[in-house]
Amino acid sequence: MYSQLDLRHILRTLATLQSRIGERFPKSGLEKVAAELYRIGEETGPILERAARPHWPLRAAVIVVAFGIVGLTAGLIWYFGSLSFDVDGVGDMLQALESAAQDLIFFSVALYFLFTLESRLKRRVALRELHRLRSVVHIVDMHQLTKDPEHLLSPHLRTPSSPQQRFTRFELARYLDYCTELLSLSSKLAAVHVQHLNDAVVLNAVNDVETLAANLSSKIWQKIVILDTVVERGEDLTELPMGG
Repeated sequence: MYSQLDLRHILRTLATLQSRIGERFPKSGLEKVAAELYRIGEETGPILERAARPHWPLRAAVIVVAFGIVGLTAGLIWYFGSLSFDVDGVGDMLQALESAAQDLIFFSVALYFLFTLESRLKRRVALRELHRLRSVVHIVDMHQLTKDPEHLLSPHLRTPSSPQQRFTRFELARYLDYCTELLSLSSKLAAVHVQHLNDAVVLNAVNDVETLAANLSSKIWQKIVILDTVVERGEDLTELPMGG
């Protein structure tokens, strides 16, 4: 129960987070990002089910080709055993050996192609979903990019081009915290793809998404620490609007 990620629990957490964001920041872009992440999570379920199921037509084709290789090898052994080792027999044997080698190479390539086709098809689907999650991670970062706590500390340093935000210290801290939760849940949705798909390429892609989300989350927490430092110094910025 506690050795694997459960997609149902991730979706439940995502739905709760979307509600929290909507209640605190109704009709905000961050709420729409949470809704999009939830939709991706819902679409992940059928993908994981297909990845866990064997592709029987491909496996049947692999078995047929494998039996073809075995049958061809057995036929060659029988044929070589029936040849006479005179001059004509050696010539026939060499011709048959050349033809058999070509057939064996063809069957071997076909066997390798079919044997790896199932994993490559599942890999392609997983990489496509991981690309979507990577895009969501970047979008979350774009939403928090202009939420700079320094403007709470020095509102007089604003310029005419500074972004116009009206967040109090508490609202800004909640907004940034919601961003870190979205990044964390994006990593969890990425991680479920390697629970039923043992593929090194997919694993590397998942690690890339997790590393990206962790790095961005670390930067966001630096902003939250700045806000907490302001509170510890006893400065009352609760009602001070954030501009810039």
